[in-house]
Amino acid sequence: MASAGSTIRPLLIPLLSVAVPIGFAVWAFPNDLAPIRAAGIVTGWLGCGLLLVSLLLMLREPRLAAWLGGLERMYRWHHGTGVAAYVLLLLHPLLLAANNLPSARVAWLTLSPFTESWPVWSGWLGLLLLMGGLVTTFIRSIRYGTWRWLHALLGLGVLTGLVHLMLLGIDEPVLPILAVAAAILGWRLLRGDLGLAARPYVVTAVRPLAARSVEIVLRPLGDPALVAPGQFVLAEFGNGARYRGCGEFHPFTVSTIANQDELHLAIKALGDCTTRMLAIEPGVAARVIGGFGGFVDPHQTAPQFWVAGGIGVTPFVALLNAGPLLHPTRLLYLYRSEADAAFLPELRAAAASDPNFTLQAVETGDDLPDLGPLLPPAGKLSRAECYLCGPPGLIAALKPLLAARGVAARHIHYENFEFR
Repeated sequence: MASAGSTIRPLLIPLLSVAVPIGFAVWAFPNDLAPIRAAGIVTGWLGCGLLLVSLLLMLREPRLAAWLGGLERMYRWHHGTGVAAYVLLLLHPLLLAANNLPSARVAWLTLSPFTESWPVWSGWLGLLLLMGGLVTTFIRSIRYGTWRWLHALLGLGVLTGLVHLMLLGIDEPVLPILAVAAAILGWRLLRGDLGLAARPYVVTAVRPLAARSVEIVLRPLGDPALVAPGQFVLAEFGNGARYRGCGEFHPFTVSTIANQDELHLAIKALGDCTTRMLAIEPGVAARVIGGFGGFVDPHQTAPQFWVAGGIGVTPFVALLNAGPLLHPTRLLYLYRSEADAAFLPELRAAAASDPNFTLQAVETGDDLPDLGPLLPPAGKLSRAECYLCGPPGLIAALKPLLAARGVAARHIHYENFEFR
């Protein structure tokens, strides 16, 4: 039987996303104003509340992430609430201007920042900063380091918007909100981006896994990070004799938790920073935040069907390394070629030694294969928990195919490590 905590936790983010903005709007609901002008004020407060929720959801704290359903889920809601907040805040000046219709000239004077004072200017500046931060979310060609700093415009936009309210003379409620927003942004900057929440490690070994993939072994230099099999961590690497780190935290899945809390990280070259990591060397200092995720429940008694694409096989390898499986499990492992197939020898050995584990290894080439014939028939999937890990395109293609075989959405679990 599910505990009350496990039942309530999936609802925490939706409840926050509704309760906080509505609470702001109810508290600040204007009386004795024209309906359109009142709507303009309400949309502004709704947007303010959603922005505060969006800020909370970008924190990288393992305990908070566990409570809210995982870091990847938090980031999806962070994006959604941020976009919704921007739309509401954009409606705010439009509705205030529409209140003065049908006089087009009066409406434009109300909408135009060029005819207004600093309080209104600050509101427009906050909107422009939010727009700059949001635009970068949808441009995938931007390098991660550049994107990260441009995305920080969102935080400046939030603070500028709150200053806008203070300049309008709304001091009493805004000061606590400003303090909360500044505290969240400072917490993220210090503990997340600058790594004050990270644990110190050192690289002790590096071994090639496959083409453009390596496994890095990290030994803790103090208290280790609390990581369970199947989880991922955020890691940042320093400089070595010949290696130069990127100065950025990136998500990597733990493939093994060895004796004395050593962490084995599987890293595939997917960008500038991870390509540089192929040349990492023993002795390089590292910082680790985590663990996060763990979408596979090792205590499930139902049969399991795993699908891995490329380096997405890593969390499943971690579960196999943690000990014999307790339930029948089939892994469909898709990879471009055997040269690109990380952990393939280990997986074949596990399939030969563990009667509960079946490996279906498929070389796909450069294109996504026809997945239908590769999936088990509906009868074998009807009672199974399905776990997917790989590129977003693979997961998007699998979900409707599994649904067509009668697998309910609650039995399909996935992580895609999309943190932009």
